[in-house]
Amino acid sequence: MTLDVYLSVFTLMLFSLGINILSLKTRIPYTVLLVIGGSLLVPLSEIEALSFVTSFQLTPELLFFVFLPILIFESAYNIKIRNIQENKVAISMLAIVGLLISTFFIGYAGQWAFQLLGFDIPLLVTLLFGAIISATDPVAVLSLFKEYGAPRRLTLIFEGESLFNDGTAFAIFLVFLEIMLYGFHGTTTVLQGLFAFCTMIVGGGLFGLLMGFIFSKLIEWVKGHEHLEITLTLLVAHFTFLLAELISEKLVISGHHIQLSSIIATLVSSIVMGNFGRYKMSAGVEEYMEKFWSYFAFLANSLVFILMGLLFASLSIALHVAILPILMMILVVAVARAISIYCSIGIANLNQSEESIPLNWQHLLSWGSLRGAIAVIMVMLIPDDLTLPNWNYEFSIKEFITAITIGSIYFTLIIKATTIGKVIRWLKIDTLLPHEQMSYFKSKAFIYQSLNARTKELFEHHDISEAQYQTLTAEHQDLYQLICQQCDDKTKNPSHVVENMLRIYTLALQKSELKEIYRRGEINENIYKKNLLILETQTERVEQDRPQLESLNTYLDSWIGHIKRAFSSSTSLSETQELYLYYRTQYKLINKVIDELAQIQNSPLVEIFDDPIAVQNVEKIYQYLKDKTVQQMADEIKSNKDLVDDMNAQSAKALLGITRSDTLKDLHKHEIISSKLYLLLKKEMDDGSTQS
Repeated sequence: MTLDVYLSVFTLMLFSLGINILSLKTRIPYTVLLVIGGSLLVPLSEIEALSFVTSFQLTPELLFFVFLPILIFESAYNIKIRNIQENKVAISMLAIVGLLISTFFIGYAGQWAFQLLGFDIPLLVTLLFGAIISATDPVAVLSLFKEYGAPRRLTLIFEGESLFNDGTAFAIFLVFLEIMLYGFHGTTTVLQGLFAFCTMIVGGGLFGLLMGFIFSKLIEWVKGHEHLEITLTLLVAHFTFLLAELISEKLVISGHHIQLSSIIATLVSSIVMGNFGRYKMSAGVEEYMEKFWSYFAFLANSLVFILMGLLFASLSIALHVAILPILMMILVVAVARAISIYCSIGIANLNQSEESIPLNWQHLLSWGSLRGAIAVIMVMLIPDDLTLPNWNYEFSIKEFITAITIGSIYFTLIIKATTIGKVIRWLKIDTLLPHEQMSYFKSKAFIYQSLNARTKELFEHHDISEAQYQTLTAEHQDLYQLICQQCDDKTKNPSHVVENMLRIYTLALQKSELKEIYRRGEINENIYKKNLLILETQTERVEQDRPQLESLNTYLDSWIGHIKRAFSSSTSLSETQELYLYYRTQYKLINKVIDELAQIQNSPLVEIFDDPIAVQNVEKIYQYLKDKTVQQMADEIKSNKDLVDDMNAQSAKALLGITRSDTLKDLHKHEIISSKLYLLLKKEMDDGSTQS
């Protein structure tokens, strides 16, 4: 790499930073500004002083082997298996059936449309384009969904579809590309294509599961060594991807070339890491790791979208030749997306085990389908010299597909991305739930009360004059009265809604306390995940205004529960000890909530939870749960006193060890002891020394 290339990379990074700031100021989606900015870099590079800007080129290898695993891991790491399980029919219909419908519709309708324009484009070319452009990009859409308040389930369905259809699209892309390279030989080619497609999807999934399991165990073994843990997460994405590619090149069974989808393998291994491996990490690593991967994904996406603009601006195919095919394909792709959504969701809605997807959600899924990095990567992987016997144009197949692909991407980014917010509002998808509406008003009232309290402090400390104090207080009080009146006018059944808000708050309180208990080493991974699962499920049920569950044994005995147990850490605790520890954890969480509820009337939160009946109802629930848990603990102690005593002794010893370590760190942090003393004391404690 030359100096110009290095200078180009860092200039593009600086350029993306400026684009990001502009996006925040203008509220135009970041990716939209990136591709526009990338297009402008080409004429700027004609200036001699800026000629280095285009020196850095995205090669297919760099995109495929470096950037793509980063983008897959960052997107898949935070998706929960439980959410996939609950929406598996909808996600699989969209990611597989919907994608196949879209691909073949674009292939056949696209060829017909090109003939209307006077272009004799072979069917294989339009099918290859169909596979490329049917893959949706979750990055931009998900941020917009969250910004404009799309429902959580809709966001999860779209995220699941986007992640899995990338792998499906890439598998179909490889099948069509192989046919174009080696020819079509009737039934044999069809069967070979189906076999390759199945091995890529199934084989890639199984291999990803294995790699995720292996790296989760490796993280468990190096727990406490933060840099090793972070390095392993970096390795799992790229190592899985590269190994899947290597196996696909070398593996032959009974004369059949076995291919694995590296995208599916990396996707599955990333999901495994996000659902199982993350709980094996040290306490401080998880938060740092999310920031680490978020930055890497931001960097990769920024470079891909900027260079997408550069690629489009430097196409060798003349714009006056490409413009009509691009416009026609934009229309065909939009129709294909709509047909694939309504058909696949229509079939999914026939399944009674999942909640139906409403029509307005389907409209948004149809419109909110942006294309991005994965489509560009597939285009770059097309050989430059790819041709067909009846291809008689001056431009190559790759140049033609690149033009219509990037043109379609531009349309989705510039038109669809900038209008998603309006579509969400028009379809009334952002309508607040009852507890959200109540929370909106009460939060604003709480803010105005807090502002008044802060204003009073400023006056008492002589930071503002009496006149300023009176003006600000009157202003805040007027706003407070107004929002309280709006709350009374627009909310129905306020006591029930406040009760649901309070339940959500207490469940969040328990999650926070549970994480702290786990950090202190009082419970093992199994108990932590079981409690977390219950709390998350209960939260979702309250948000949907459904009754809370007493237990989740049915769910835990499902296939997902078996997978969780398979990936969980080995434990020296007996079943009795683990059950007692589970009850004890429940008791601590419930006690935390009861203590908090007792203090609400004397805390600022009384402004939000101002209904005594709602507070009493929630207190009764937790008091009942406390009595029940105390009885369950007593039964376990009565039946297995020695086992429980032994477990309590081990637990206390571990907890005291953590307390000792935390105390030493605090002394060092506050400079009560020097680094020299810290290391000396740490060594003595680690060695069990009592040296004075």
